[in-house]
Amino acid sequence: MDGYRAGDTARYLEEPPKRAARTAFERDRARVLHSSALRRLAAKTQVVAPWEDDFPRTRLTHTLEVAQIARELGAALGCDPDLVETAALAHDLGHPPFGHNGEDALHEAARACGGFEGNAQSLRVLTRLEAKSYAGDRSLGLNLTRASLDAATKYPWPRREGQRKFGVYDDDREVFDWARLGAPGERRCLEAQVMDWADDVAYSVHDVEDGLHAGLVNLGVLADPVERKSVADLAVDRYIRDAEPAEVAAALAGLIGQTWWPGGYDGSQRGLASLKNLTSQLIGRFCQAAERATREAYGGGRLTRYAADLEVPRSARLEVAGLKAVAAVYVMGRAGAEAVYASQRELLLELVSALRLGSPTALDPWLRPSFTSAADDAARLRVVIDQVASLTDPTAVAWHARLIGGRV
Repeated sequence: MDGYRAGDTARYLEEPPKRAARTAFERDRARVLHSSALRRLAAKTQVVAPWEDDFPRTRLTHTLEVAQIARELGAALGCDPDLVETAALAHDLGHPPFGHNGEDALHEAARACGGFEGNAQSLRVLTRLEAKSYAGDRSLGLNLTRASLDAATKYPWPRREGQRKFGVYDDDREVFDWARLGAPGERRCLEAQVMDWADDVAYSVHDVEDGLHAGLVNLGVLADPVERKSVADLAVDRYIRDAEPAEVAAALAGLIGQTWWPGGYDGSQRGLASLKNLTSQLIGRFCQAAERATREAYGGGRLTRYAADLEVPRSARLEVAGLKAVAAVYVMGRAGAEAVYASQRELLLELVSALRLGSPTALDPWLRPSFTSAADDAARLRVVIDQVASLTDPTAVAWHARLIGGRV
């Protein structure tokens, strides 16, 4: 394949193709698409719990949208589209019940075994937990190509003191190091950067759309400078720390001044169409900005792997951060939300404790051998964390009710 070397398409365990016409990256995409971990994302929270309404995204629909955005942007730059789509489909496989709130709870519960991070868990799903390939008595997960594993790695470094984001647990270093063979330090490949920007674009745009549809976001308030400053302050604190609040506020003011920015949302069919036009305009705006800037920096040839970095203009980063903050203020920060989040965290912490006491019997059959053969308490805890992270939102609630007692 043009732009890719033989080592990029290597697998940890070489497997002959079942159909010669498929490329290695087409095989990878199919493996992720058919995985049980991907299916489970249908009942995991993106921002609003999956059963609260039919409109908001689940973690699965978010993933599919990221995959579409990443595939088109990657193809425009010369990346293999199946490779970029594989990375996008895989990027959230390790995320636990209850969204990022659940991630925080499991990080606390897993302190004795190295913490929890959704992206490190995704690598673990791809290379160990998802049932597909075996070498002797060892699971190799989906046994994806080196380039696909590398492209799915948002944070190519281990856990560090004071740094919340990381991409690999200590006991997964062997396959991580294999996937990163030849990579320049901790630099991410272009395909991973495209996937990450597609994730940011989808997350920022669609969370606002879901908030508008749910009646939690009123775009009219952004015309108020005081409201814009509140949003901008949070954006700088959480999403774009190299900026000043005034820059974010100005970026938001520029967005609401666009001709396609809706004046409001009333739930009508015309209102839904206006809302969909807004999301299309924003996605196109952010992707085209990155494509143009990257082409200006690297020219018109085919760009793959470590031949280029994705260039995202500061203006686009400011706008995306502002939109993320809109959802954070009006959706995640809505009245009563913190009480719900606290209850969810408590539920997961109690579930981890109950499973530690009841294991291996309390675990799913596919995880019991790993618990039984674990070398020490930390390794056994990691298996329990694997179990809880694999659960969907409703399954976590059901398991808690069965093992501990119901929660209102």
